[in-house]
Amino acid sequence: MNNIKPTRYEQLIAGATSTEMILNIGPQHPSTHGVLRLEVITDGEIVREVIPHVGYLHRCFEKHAENLTYQQTIPFVDRMDYLASMNNSHAWVMGVERMLGIDKDIPKRIEYIRVLVCELNRIGSHLIALGTYGIDIGAFTPFLWCFRDREHIMNMLEWASGSRMLYNYIWVGGLFYDLPVGFEERCSEFVNYFKPKMVELNELLTGNQIFVSRTANVGILPLDVAINYGCSGPMLRASGLKWDLRRVDEYSVYPEIEFDIPTGKGEMGKIGDCWDRFKVRIDEIGQSVRIIEQCLERLQKDLKRTPDFDPRAKLPKKIIPKAQDFYVRAESPRGELGYYFITDGKTEIPKRVKARAPSFHNLSVISEISRGILIADLIAIIGSVDIVLGELDR
Repeated sequence: MNNIKPTRYEQLIAGATSTEMILNIGPQHPSTHGVLRLEVITDGEIVREVIPHVGYLHRCFEKHAENLTYQQTIPFVDRMDYLASMNNSHAWVMGVERMLGIDKDIPKRIEYIRVLVCELNRIGSHLIALGTYGIDIGAFTPFLWCFRDREHIMNMLEWASGSRMLYNYIWVGGLFYDLPVGFEERCSEFVNYFKPKMVELNELLTGNQIFVSRTANVGILPLDVAINYGCSGPMLRASGLKWDLRRVDEYSVYPEIEFDIPTGKGEMGKIGDCWDRFKVRIDEIGQSVRIIEQCLERLQKDLKRTPDFDPRAKLPKKIIPKAQDFYVRAESPRGELGYYFITDGKTEIPKRVKARAPSFHNLSVISEISRGILIADLIAIIGSVDIVLGELDR
């Protein structure tokens, strides 16, 4: 006799009334940065329940990490959230360095370069989030503008690392290579070019009446719900909580850098709506530009390149941390990215690795904030979450 109890989702599907319809949105790729399927119970145009299904883009990351050395795993870390590869590898590398006890020995120039490339990658990731969100709502021009400016960032990161999206640049104990000669100057040129472009984007989209009508008071995420579901990053900050791991944990050289933490204020609707999530990302780009400017100033003055500087000088020959359970976290463009390590102290290969992907928690709240809305608004809510399926289905 089968004693397996039906899941809550199975009960919801079975309990659909004759006036309700079960609608599949997906599996599809557009606007979700990966393949997502939403099973939606609707009553006409009204959404009664949203059931997200993942598993169409499985990366097997954790099993890769448990069969490779720490240094060999970095290319696979890059492939989780492939829109923010630098941020992924920065978190991974910090965890390994702390387990080895060498995190305080990393030269300041290396730390500032790491923060510089991570913030460039954060801007690039947010530009995709904003551009594709414009398309979700029906605005095509912002998409073209955002991708045009992201192209400059990709060119710079390719110049530094040799790769266009999956960089393998930040290594345990250092970097793959020092910044190319002239990188700082070109990066300064980009900042001067980019600032007025963000003003233009703000004027075009942020206050646009059609855009505001589609996003304000839609998908409102109350702060207590966001906390209970484990949401983080712009999702959490848009609900009003000033929580950024760059400030909370003060890792790398972020304590030496001045920047603000944007939060949702409910300027166009209620705090925690789709518009607030969009606005937090816009404001975060401005703060990342501030961080980049400060990094460039240090790298061009007291942390200038010297002929004898070797970014691989601190690379350990063998990476064998002592036996321990260790958790490290960092602020990726989507929120708290964490790695949980279990090591046995005998080999260069971890016994167990668990990745805590922010997209997984951020997507899980979809059903909570989508009940009673129109189907068109569901698309606006999904876009405002800014998920990347590569890390969600890791």
